[in-house]
Formats: sequence, C-alpha cells, structure tokens
Amino acid sequence: MYSKDGESYFIVDAHVALWDARPENQRNIHGKQFIDCFYDYHRNLSPESEVWPYEEYLYQGGERLMKDLFDDGYVDHAIFQPAHLGEFYETGFGQTEEAAALAAAHPDKLTYNHHWDPRRGEEGLKQLREDAKRFGLKGVKLYTAEWYGQSRGWKLDDPWSYRYLEAAQELGIRNIHIHKGPTIRPLDRDAFDVADVDKVATDFTEMNFVIEHCGLPRLEDFCWIATQEPNVHAGLAVAIPFIHTRPEYFAKIIGELLYWLDEDRIQFSSDYAIWTPRWLVERFVDFQIPENLTEYAPLTTAQKKKILGLNAAAMYDIPVPEHLQLPREEPQAVAVA
Repeated sequence: MYSKDGESYFIVDAHVALWDARPENQRNIHGKQFIDCFYDYHRNLSPESEVWPYEEYLYQGGERLMKDLFDDGYVDHAIFQPAHLGEFYETGFGQTEEAAALAAAHPDKLTYNHHWDPRRGEEGLKQLREDAKRFGLKGVKLYTAEWYGQSRGWKLDDPWSYRYLEAAQELGIRNIHIHKGPTIRPLDRDAFDVADVDKVATDFTEMNFVIEHCGLPRLEDFCWIATQEPNVHAGLAVAIPFIHTRPEYFAKIIGELLYWLDEDRIQFSSDYAIWTPRWLVERFVDFQIPENLTEYAPLTTAQKKKILGLNAAAMYDIPVPEHLQLPREEPQAVAVA
C-alpha cells in the first residue's frame, strides 16, 4: 500500500519476473544480447539512484524480489509474467521453478502466470493442460517474437495458436498477456506487431487480452484496436519509466490510453527487475498532465487508484481491503468474467 496526502493506494504490480541471465545460463551470444538490451533500458530510463550494477542485474533471486516489491516497493500483490527464451538460455530466462515456488509460499502476495508456444504442437498442448493443473493458472504470458528452431516468431491468429487459446479457454485461463512492445535484441521488430490482437480479441470474447507495453512504438495502432475490442487492456510496463526521462512523452501515452480505453483497462507494471516499483509508484501518484497538453484531461485520484492496482485486482480476483476500494459512487474496475 502507498499513502500520500491522505489518499491510500492498493498496488498490484501486474508484470514482474525472476530471471537468470548469468553467463553459465546463456546458451549463445543471443542470451548476452538480450540481457544487455534489458540493461540498456534499465540504465537509460532510470533515475541515477536506481541503477543497479550489471552483475546484480543478471540474477536477483526470490529474497531480493520480495524486498524490492513488498518491503520497499509498496506492492500489495504482484503477478509473474515469465518469458521462456529457451533458444537463448539453458534453463530458460524466466525461472519457472523458483518463481512458482515463491508464489506457492506467498499466495496472498504473488500470482504465477506461465507461458506456452504454439509451435510445440500437440506436445505443447499436453504440457499446457499439465501446467494449468499444476499451477492453477488464471493467466499466461505470450512472447510472439520468441525463436524456436528456425522460426523467429509466430502470430496470435495462426491455426495452432487458436488451438492453444481454445484449450486455455476450456481450462479457465482467461487472462492472456502478450508482449507487444519495443523490440529487444536479437528479436525481430515485426514479430511484436499488434495487428494480430484484433482477430483473437474478436473471436475469444470471454478472454482478457492484456497488451504489455501497450504496443509501443505502435501506440496509435494499439489504441484503434483496443477502442473497438472491449476485452483488450493496456499494460504500462516500459511505458511508465518515461515518466522520469521524458515526462511529456509519458503524458501523451497515458493521455491517449485514457482517451481511447479509459481508466478501467490500464494496468500498472514495473516490469521488475528492469525497474523497481518504488520510484514508479511515487512518480505516478505525483504525476499530472502538463498544462500545455490541453487536449488531455487532468488525471484524477480515482483514475490513478484504478491503474495502480484496482484494475488488475478485479481481473485476478485479488481481495482489496474495503478502505482501499473506491467509494461506491465511483464505478468499480471491471474485467471479463
């Protein structure tokens, strides 16, 4: 919980990870390229006081995550969104066993989402069913630019992707998080294009599609899709750190999202450990649209409360203490049930 000026905010960090990018886990040069690109984002978009040494950035571990999120970072609940990247890392980039064990030990604080890759065919479908049962999955994180053998990406509307989405729907997995944001070396930019979101959102109306990084740098394309597809949501990971380095640019991002989607379909994410949530929460609570950007309305406290936690809490059925909910005259955050 974060409190300031008599207001308290329930914080859900909707996109965090435990990763291992140490040299001994890198399968090839691409593993180093990937984490180096992450570190460039971290170093270039963070306040100087928040920049980690490179060696610490390669691997954090559960103990540090708990401290950074819950002891120091104001977070009430966080959701793991792992990227596998098995072509680049021996045991994968996101550490399934460590993250899942941590979530099992702290179910009041952590939710574990898993991943799938439709290019694995029938074997992957079988694994999905096993994973859903093992982890009690409510959501997954999909990485359409991930490499698999000779393939350097896939699309949400591919036939095999539809089979996985159909299976997920049968299994009660209704929250589909998809990386659709800036390219990360060595992945291919076009594999993150948002165009394929439109078709699946239309065809799977009982699912929520949370577009992580809100489609950047394709924000306009994303907004035109999201405004006509009510089950499409925006994740602020990667977008929100611009609140520090380019506040007017962030104002335009959040202004466009509020115009097209409104505050009910936007989720706060630190993208830990690319960034830590403490300074992001503090900056966002203090943030206001600059007066010169007259086409955007001022941010209200109720909007900030929804974005910082109430929206994701509604989507994942996370209990919110009564005193941290919005007054009943305010419409509550909603998600596809």
